[in-house]
Amino acid sequence: MIMDGNGRWARKRHLPRVAGHARGVKRVRDIVEFCIARNIRYLTLFAFSTENWKRPVDEVNHLMGLFVTALEAEVNKLCKNGVCLRVIGDLSPFSPRLQALITTAEARTAGNDRLTLTIAANYGGRWDIQQAFVGWLKVQQATGNAAAQQVSPEDIDLGPYLAMAYAPNPDLVIRTGGEQRISNFLLWQSAYAELYFTDTLWPAFDAAEMERALAWYVQRERRFGQVGQPAQAIAR
Repeated sequence: MIMDGNGRWARKRHLPRVAGHARGVKRVRDIVEFCIARNIRYLTLFAFSTENWKRPVDEVNHLMGLFVTALEAEVNKLCKNGVCLRVIGDLSPFSPRLQALITTAEARTAGNDRLTLTIAANYGGRWDIQQAFVGWLKVQQATGNAAAQQVSPEDIDLGPYLAMAYAPNPDLVIRTGGEQRISNFLLWQSAYAELYFTDTLWPAFDAAEMERALAWYVQRERRFGQVGQPAQAIAR
């Protein structure tokens, strides 16, 4: 899910943009609970992109603060509900406190298997592909297969080196807020995902909106380049 529209939601209500981000955190809780109830096993949320550093400093600082607050407040509930938390992206620019909270939250929830909740933070699809290629290349060099004459394009398999190698490729990518692009989100993994765009702003994207997205998905015919069948219903 690409969670877009927090700032516009706040502006429509004559509130500061940060109020929209705070309301967006609440919506995350609601959608996580929805996925648990519907037995959806993987949920990935695009929380902060590599491009979001270009936003005003005060807004970025507030987003980092919300991340810290959410980790401190939600880990016990995640454990109780059987949620495994993973955070993907380049975490090195984050504060030591935030990095420590992420490490602790991932460790505490690692044994849970009801829902894998992935937060993409300081993440970009291009970054993901680049770091995956570096990982693949290191393995090739270690095994003596890195010479140009020994490697052809079809030999390059980046899948095991991507940030979400632990999860299946997404079936459905949802973007809220009216824009119709994926904005550098899971570029490799979403090659055959169904793309659902809605004008609903993220803070207003509730269970009923999620049901509409799933109903749309169920009607899709997923061919993967072949003659296919209608998409299998998620958690039906």
